[in-house]
Amino acid sequence: MRAVVQRVSSAAVVVEGQCTGRIGSGLLVYLAVDAEDDEKDLFYLVDKVRYLRVFEDSAGKMNRDVCEFGGAVLAVSAFSVRGDARKGRRPSYSHAAAPQKASEMYDRFCTDLADTGIEVQRGVFRAYMKVSSINDGPICILLDSKRAF
Repeated sequence: MRAVVQRVSSAAVVVEGQCTGRIGSGLLVYLAVDAEDDEKDLFYLVDKVRYLRVFEDSAGKMNRDVCEFGGAVLAVSAFSVRGDARKGRRPSYSHAAAPQKASEMYDRFCTDLADTGIEVQRGVFRAYMKVSSINDGPICILLDSKRAF
Protein backbone atom coordinates (compact mmCIF):
# COMPACT_ATOMS: atom_id res chain seq x y z
CA MET A 1 0.00 0.00 0.00
CA ARG A 2 1.09 3.52 -0.67
CA ALA A 3 -0.07 6.80 0.74
CA VAL A 4 0.53 10.47 0.30
CA VAL A 5 -0.09 12.05 3.69
CA GLN A 6 -0.55 15.80 3.95
CA ARG A 7 -0.88 17.82 7.12
CA VAL A 8 -3.81 20.15 6.51
CA SER A 9 -5.64 22.92 8.29
CA SER A 10 -8.78 21.80 6.42
CA ALA A 11 -9.81 19.38 3.68
CA ALA A 12 -13.02 18.25 2.01
CA VAL A 13 -14.13 15.86 -0.72
CA VAL A 14 -17.16 16.44 -2.96
CA VAL A 15 -18.86 13.84 -5.16
CA GLU A 16 -21.61 14.90 -7.56
CA GLY A 17 -22.08 18.17 -5.70
CA GLN A 18 -22.38 16.50 -2.26
CA CYS A 19 -19.72 16.78 0.44
CA THR A 20 -18.88 13.22 1.53
CA GLY A 21 -16.11 14.06 3.97
CA ARG A 22 -14.73 17.16 5.66
CA ILE A 23 -12.14 17.77 8.36
CA GLY A 24 -10.53 20.74 10.05
CA SER A 25 -6.91 20.34 11.12
CA GLY A 26 -5.48 16.87 10.62
CA LEU A 27 -4.26 14.59 7.86
CA LEU A 28 -5.42 14.18 4.27
CA VAL A 29 -4.44 10.68 3.15
CA TYR A 30 -4.47 9.63 -0.51
CA LEU A 31 -4.36 5.82 -0.39
CA ALA A 32 -3.52 3.27 -3.10
CA VAL A 33 -3.59 -0.53 -2.85
CA ASP A 34 -1.11 -2.79 -4.63
CA ALA A 35 -2.19 -6.11 -6.16
CA GLU A 36 0.18 -7.94 -3.79
CA ASP A 37 -0.87 -6.18 -0.57
CA ASP A 38 -2.07 -8.18 2.43
CA GLU A 39 -2.86 -7.74 6.14
CA LYS A 40 0.74 -6.83 6.97
CA ASP A 41 0.66 -3.94 4.52
CA LEU A 42 -2.66 -2.75 5.90
CA PHE A 43 -1.42 -2.87 9.50
CA TYR A 44 1.80 -1.07 8.56
CA LEU A 45 0.00 1.88 6.98
CA VAL A 46 -2.68 2.17 9.66
CA ASP A 47 0.06 2.22 12.30
CA LYS A 48 2.22 4.70 10.37
CA VAL A 49 -0.62 7.14 9.75
CA ARG A 50 -1.91 6.85 13.32
CA TYR A 51 1.47 7.53 14.95
CA LEU A 52 3.11 9.78 12.34
CA ARG A 53 4.55 12.69 14.32
CA VAL A 54 4.05 15.72 12.09
CA PHE A 55 2.29 18.10 14.49
CA GLU A 56 4.20 20.58 16.62
CA ASP A 57 4.59 20.27 20.38
CA SER A 58 4.92 23.20 22.80
CA ALA A 59 8.58 23.60 21.81
CA GLY A 60 7.69 23.96 18.11
CA LYS A 61 9.07 20.52 17.17
CA MET A 62 7.09 18.10 15.02
CA ASN A 63 6.67 15.64 17.85
CA ARG A 64 2.92 14.92 18.15
CA ASP A 65 0.71 12.53 16.20
CA VAL A 66 -2.76 13.34 14.88
CA CYS A 67 -4.51 11.98 17.97
CA GLU A 68 -2.30 13.92 20.41
CA PHE A 69 -2.94 17.01 18.31
CA GLY A 70 -6.72 16.45 18.36
CA GLY A 71 -7.03 16.27 14.58
CA ALA A 72 -8.95 14.05 12.18
CA VAL A 73 -8.16 12.10 9.00
CA LEU A 74 -9.75 12.42 5.57
CA ALA A 75 -8.96 9.21 3.65
CA VAL A 76 -9.33 9.29 -0.13
CA SER A 77 -8.88 6.25 -2.32
CA ALA A 78 -6.53 7.25 -5.15
CA PHE A 79 -5.19 4.45 -7.37
CA SER A 80 -3.04 7.04 -9.15
CA VAL A 81 -0.75 7.10 -6.10
CA ARG A 82 0.31 3.64 -7.31
CA GLY A 83 1.18 5.01 -10.76
CA ASP A 84 4.65 4.33 -12.11
CA ALA A 85 5.90 7.09 -14.40
CA ARG A 86 9.54 6.01 -14.63
CA LYS A 87 9.18 5.00 -18.30
CA GLY A 88 7.61 7.13 -20.97
CA ARG A 89 5.04 9.82 -20.31
CA ARG A 90 1.97 7.82 -19.42
CA PRO A 91 1.92 6.35 -15.90
CA SER A 92 1.45 2.59 -15.62
CA TYR A 93 -1.05 1.26 -13.11
CA SER A 94 -0.27 -2.41 -13.71
CA HIS A 95 0.63 -2.98 -10.04
CA ALA A 96 -2.57 -1.46 -8.67
CA ALA A 97 -5.04 -3.87 -7.05
CA ALA A 98 -8.25 -4.90 -8.79
CA PRO A 99 -11.22 -2.75 -7.72
CA GLN A 100 -12.81 -5.31 -5.38
CA LYS A 101 -9.62 -5.90 -3.43
CA ALA A 102 -8.76 -2.21 -3.39
CA SER A 103 -12.23 -1.32 -2.10
CA GLU A 104 -12.01 -3.89 0.70
CA MET A 105 -8.54 -2.72 1.75
CA TYR A 106 -9.56 0.95 1.65
CA ASP A 107 -12.60 0.22 3.83
CA ARG A 108 -10.45 -1.76 6.26
CA PHE A 109 -7.87 1.03 6.39
CA CYS A 110 -10.58 3.55 7.32
CA THR A 111 -12.25 1.24 9.85
CA ASP A 112 -9.01 0.12 11.48
CA LEU A 113 -7.74 3.69 11.73
CA ALA A 114 -11.04 4.83 13.26
CA ASP A 115 -10.79 1.97 15.76
CA THR A 116 -7.65 3.66 17.16
CA GLY A 117 -9.80 6.56 18.35
CA ILE A 118 -9.36 9.01 15.47
CA GLU A 119 -12.23 10.59 13.55
CA VAL A 120 -11.98 9.33 9.97
CA GLN A 121 -13.90 10.95 7.12
CA ARG A 122 -13.94 9.35 3.66
CA GLY A 123 -14.14 9.93 -0.01
CA VAL A 124 -16.18 7.59 -2.23
CA PHE A 125 -14.36 4.61 -3.74
CA ARG A 126 -14.16 4.74 -7.58
CA ALA A 127 -16.06 8.02 -7.74
CA TYR A 128 -14.89 11.14 -9.50
CA MET A 129 -14.00 13.33 -6.52
CA LYS A 130 -13.12 16.97 -6.11
CA VAL A 131 -10.75 17.26 -3.18
CA SER A 132 -9.91 20.61 -1.67
CA SER A 133 -7.36 21.19 1.04
CA ILE A 134 -5.24 23.80 2.71
CA ASN A 135 -1.87 22.20 3.23
CA ASP A 136 -0.33 23.21 6.54
CA GLY A 137 3.41 23.69 6.35
CA PRO A 138 3.44 22.36 3.69
CA ILE A 139 4.01 18.93 5.17
CA CYS A 140 3.72 16.04 2.69
CA ILE A 141 4.95 12.54 3.54
CA LEU A 142 5.16 9.53 1.23
CA LEU A 143 4.55 6.11 2.81
CA ASP A 144 4.99 2.69 1.24
CA SER A 145 4.28 -0.56 3.08
CA LYS A 146 6.96 -2.34 1.01
CA ARG A 147 9.41 0.41 1.97
CA ALA A 148 10.23 0.98 -1.71
CA PHE A 149 11.32 4.52 -0.94
